[in-house]
Amino acid sequence: MLTHDTHELWERATEFHGHECGGLTIGYKACLYAIELLDLDFSHDENLVCIAENDTCAVDAIQAILGCSVGKGNLLFHMRGKQAFSFYNRKNNQSVRLVLKPRPHDDASETPFEYFQNHEPKDLFTVEKTVLTLPEHARLFQSYACDSCGEMTGSNWIRLAGDQKLCLDCYEHYDRFNV
Repeated sequence: MLTHDTHELWERATEFHGHECGGLTIGYKACLYAIELLDLDFSHDENLVCIAENDTCAVDAIQAILGCSVGKGNLLFHMRGKQAFSFYNRKNNQSVRLVLKPRPHDDASETPFEYFQNHEPKDLFTVEKTVLTLPEHARLFQSYACDSCGEMTGSNWIRLAGDQKLCLDCYEHYDRFNV
């Protein structure tokens, strides 16, 4: 489990993101709750996976505090426009989906930033079972030069057109129903 104090984690997230805001606080509180529920530590590998259902400021906190990143393959996006985050701990096969609860609109005494800062993670999120299957570890693919533009492209993104290997930008999609 992370041994850093919460102030240090907040500072790390703020420095990474560039400023303090309500969205960053949502991600920060989600991290604190996930750490508590799943016995997490900073991920130097792919043993911790986060699937975020948005691409908001909250995701920066997840990157800074938990070490999930797109490049490492353990931060994935399942874009649904929801403040929801699924965390998977491959070490103990536990997972949890945290969904932000609606903020009460009848209390105008706090700004969104203050509201999220002043409440405990358990009061901010609903804990649910994960609904998405834990993705496999990231794969490495051989790259090929596109026969049209010459740019290197991973084999999983190459399309064959006749005897040419083309990247998605150069490939002309054929669909008789949507012309």
